[in-house]
Amino acid sequence: MANEEDDPVVQEIDVYLAKSLAEKLYLFQYPVRPASMTYDDIPHLSAKIKPKQQKVELEMAIDTLNPNYCRSKGEQIALNVDGACADETSTYSSKLMDKQTFCSSQTTSNTSRYAAALYRQGELHLTPLHGILQLRPSFSYLDKADAKHREREAANEAGDSSQDEAEDDVKQITVRFSRPESEQARQRRVQSYEFLQKKHAEEPWVHLHYYGLRDSRSEHERQYLLCPGSSGVENTELVKSPSEYLMMLMPPSQEEEKDKPVAPSNVLSMAQLRTLPLADQIKILMKNVKVMPFANLMSLLGPSIDSVAVLRGIQKVAMLVQGNWVVKSDILYPKDSSSPHSGVPAEVLCRGRDFVMWKFTQSRWVVRKEVATVTKLCAEDVKDFLEHMAVVRINKGWEFILPYDGEFIKKHPDVVQRQHMLWTGIQAKLEKVYNLVKETMPKKPDAQSGPAGLVCGDQRIQVAKTKAQQNHALLERELQRRKEQLRVPAVPPGVRIKEEPVSEEGEEDEEQEAEEEPMDTSPSGLHSKLANGLPLGRAAGTDSFNGHPPQGCASTPVARELKAFVEATFQRQFVLTLSELKRLFNLHLASLPPGHTLFSGISDRMLQDTVLAAGCKQILVPTAASPDEQKVFALWESGDMSDQHRQVLLEIFSKNYRVRRNMIQSRLTQECGEDLSKQEVDKVLKDCCVSYGGMWYLKGTVQS
Repeated sequence: MANEEDDPVVQEIDVYLAKSLAEKLYLFQYPVRPASMTYDDIPHLSAKIKPKQQKVELEMAIDTLNPNYCRSKGEQIALNVDGACADETSTYSSKLMDKQTFCSSQTTSNTSRYAAALYRQGELHLTPLHGILQLRPSFSYLDKADAKHREREAANEAGDSSQDEAEDDVKQITVRFSRPESEQARQRRVQSYEFLQKKHAEEPWVHLHYYGLRDSRSEHERQYLLCPGSSGVENTELVKSPSEYLMMLMPPSQEEEKDKPVAPSNVLSMAQLRTLPLADQIKILMKNVKVMPFANLMSLLGPSIDSVAVLRGIQKVAMLVQGNWVVKSDILYPKDSSSPHSGVPAEVLCRGRDFVMWKFTQSRWVVRKEVATVTKLCAEDVKDFLEHMAVVRINKGWEFILPYDGEFIKKHPDVVQRQHMLWTGIQAKLEKVYNLVKETMPKKPDAQSGPAGLVCGDQRIQVAKTKAQQNHALLERELQRRKEQLRVPAVPPGVRIKEEPVSEEGEEDEEQEAEEEPMDTSPSGLHSKLANGLPLGRAAGTDSFNGHPPQGCASTPVARELKAFVEATFQRQFVLTLSELKRLFNLHLASLPPGHTLFSGISDRMLQDTVLAAGCKQILVPTAASPDEQKVFALWESGDMSDQHRQVLLEIFSKNYRVRRNMIQSRLTQECGEDLSKQEVDKVLKDCCVSYGGMWYLKGTVQS
């Protein structure tokens, strides 16, 4: 109380906030000058500004008549900068340093606490400052002088070299092509000092007109520093509540602000998410999660949300795969975007990702190599697709990340039917773009038919062996039926057929052995039994069963053409699956002229019979592949030196669907009784096998 009495209030001043120049008012800080001289007395030749950078350059005249001015030094500087010849581009047209440039720099980035005050008639008018710039002399003319000096030296050296050399030497140049820039590299480049300097230099200058302190225009602009009204109604910015006024007097410290957790720019809290429209909520959730069951989506949106509205919204941003929702490709790869790995446009990326999604509607498993082969995309892009919706399993491939949601399929059949129609359209588009073979495609997606059973490893081998044993009896009955048909062929009159009891005894022995043992793969069995009903020791050119051709096969032009195709195909490729053979046959048909005999219609049974009649053998490979992939045919005798080696190799693969190289080499050495060279083993493997993951498989039987 005593201090307040000693320091009484002398005068109360009204404070007004003027906002007319709030976004345009700058404070310039000039270098220190003698008190007798003001910068307003010095002529300002030009002024320019870069608004985004808040950078200003001023050109001010130098008093060359001042006794303190050194004329000889000014002439020397002008000569160094412009040279002896003056033109329009010269910095100093008077051949004398008669002006100086001042360049600005920001003293502080936060000017919200600064204002320009004007006191008039007992009122204090405040105008917030938009920027505070400190002007300093610029010595860019010295850089021009150095550049001129280097140009003169380069010209002198060029003149000397031209006198010594009559002709210029041919110089070799190296052309380099830049690789596509990744997203991380682009961000580093954008944040680099060189890039920022380049962007600053690219901003154009805005030229200004300078008006002195006593100019009429300055007097007019100075009136904007006054608040237009003096009533408190128009100055509501100064009317604050006690709590707001206290906060302005004592703002929170920077340490307290740093303690508050700040979420990344790409993260949206659930509280913020629920303030958005329902369609935006669904789109943001699916874009971040990629794959989600419908039940999880409903739990995230809240219990008050209508499931019918969510179903309507989810179908706009996602597709149904195995009862789960996968975000659409055009949501992740919008138009005019590109791959960060290869630079491929968004349209190609969407098509490739749609192919991966479509594959998962057909099966729980997808092989990355197959996707890369079909889509022709780089490995990084394909890996991104698969990581969105699958997890990798060693020696198996990529499995869909979520289990099959049968509950949703049963509960919403109308949505499932609509999605099935959409996938049918996408499948047709993929067939057209990627030239997919229709007959190799499943007729119904797994989302409609239920989850697929999975067997792998030892279980796969066991299942395949069980299937082979179950089908063996059917194959034997079919073989006997064919033999009965061939045993009584249509014989012309007067022709007698010699029947040999030895063949019948051999056939009975074979039937007895087949009943005792499903599949004999021992070395002795290779040369003593029938292969698919054909004697193994018969000549390569013989096409008869016990001396007679198959019924209705050898005499027709269609059969002859088909046999020629099969023999030529197996001479080039010793091992083929039925599906691969059908594919090659379709390509062969496409190359034939219209009206060819083969267009009359070739069934799968006729094709298989022709293959067996051409000296090939069916290998029962123990795999869990499709029926056409399980049917593997191999040329048993081609007439070259590798027939014996090839037969031993096929015997090995009739027991195991994948084998290591050292096992193959040791078995070949044991059976052939000689040390085979690496080149011979490589030739046999190249004819019949493919290598994958350190193991060897028969061609067409690799599953993962």
